[in-house]
Amino acid sequence: MPVLALVSTVFVIAFEQFVQWQYGATGIIGLLMLTIGIKAKSPSVSSAGAILLALLVAGPAL
Repeated sequence: MPVLALVSTVFVIAFEQFVQWQYGATGIIGLLMLTIGIKAKSPSVSSAGAILLALLVAGPAL
């Protein structure tokens, strides 16, 4: 069980670093809003985070 928690933590930290590298501080804020909204069961906060991330990803195509 501790190995699973360690692998999960490493994956989350690596994903956060990738988002920070690729999309900057705005990407981290969007990811943070999405995560907090899901954990707090707040659809408005998680939706705002998801929309922010979607706009960052689709930005060059728009």
